[in-house]
Amino acid sequence: MSRGLVRVADDDTIAYRFIGQDRQRPMEVAGWLADFMGQAKESLDLAFYDVHISAQPALFLRRVLSARVAAGVRVRLVYDAGDKPQGPDDVDRRGSEPVARSDHRRVEELGLPPRVIRAIGGRGALMHHKYIVRDRQTVWTGSMNLSDDSMARMENTILTLDDPHIASLYTRDFVQLWGTSRVVMSGNFTTHPASLRFDGQAALADVDFTPGRGREINALVAERVASAQERIVLATMLFTSSRLLRALLTQLDRGVVTISGTYDKTQMDGVLNQWREMPELAWKVEAVERIVREARLVGKESVPYSPGRVHNFFHNKSIVIDDMVLTGSHNFSHAAQANAENLVTVHSRSLADRMIAFATQVADRYRDGTPPPR
Repeated sequence: MSRGLVRVADDDTIAYRFIGQDRQRPMEVAGWLADFMGQAKESLDLAFYDVHISAQPALFLRRVLSARVAAGVRVRLVYDAGDKPQGPDDVDRRGSEPVARSDHRRVEELGLPPRVIRAIGGRGALMHHKYIVRDRQTVWTGSMNLSDDSMARMENTILTLDDPHIASLYTRDFVQLWGTSRVVMSGNFTTHPASLRFDGQAALADVDFTPGRGREINALVAERVASAQERIVLATMLFTSSRLLRALLTQLDRGVVTISGTYDKTQMDGVLNQWREMPELAWKVEAVERIVREARLVGKESVPYSPGRVHNFFHNKSIVIDDMVLTGSHNFSHAAQANAENLVTVHSRSLADRMIAFATQVADRYRDGTPPPR
């Protein structure tokens, strides 16, 4: 079990950690990663969108990875080499947060030999994963990139899933990326859930991958939201999918299900300003404004993106629907379905309650404005 991640009961096979702005340092999070990777006996497969680590945590992780390679562990890394979003129009068009275009060169800081590193490209699509598969048994996943900003200044969720079936699904996705070096060739397979444990109770868990299952995921998220009976809590950077917006409007009209949550106001406002220039999208602007108003969503006023600046996006990508948690790397946008993403579903009242507590804590912190990042 990784230090820093929370395992509620001794026999749990799911562990978690919520991180937030200025709540932890990059070296602390690098320590959790190092502990996770340091336990590898046979293999480590890493897939990360953004790798932008300062010297000290980079050196720490480099030493761990070098030690695993020296011990005979097969280490492989795939990273996104695409043209990253640079502004609000790109955020909407690419379904991903802005990142410096040069960041792909930073994978060199991890000290891995070129033969075990592979750039993943895609026409209009990004390799947006943030996962590690260890020994084909345990997965580290969530919304956190390998960057100082993501580790220290953004809100993110980290999960570890200790199950060979779940790990095999991530391995299959990784092999597709590794073997083709193309986003479009990955994730095109049907998955099946596995029974894991959280808080001492059975927790059915599954994962789906885009772009192979992109349309299905977009539809499935909306269907689940439309079917909610008790509560919907957003804890997500973006919620711009047309299907999702319509499902949320349906629930507002019903007036039975409680809707609440947190999002990144700066990034969403940028998207709304783009939509306002297109009359056919006026309904989406009105939908977002109504959802924010009637659900009293709290928006984090993050630092507008600019290359070379410190960034503090509300970067989490989660929705709680009754007792179900949806989380991972997948932004809830139409464009994200073309990227390489993973969406984890966990059926657990206890994990759902903890995600809601996290979203509530963030909302309370930012309700009256966002403190500047350190």
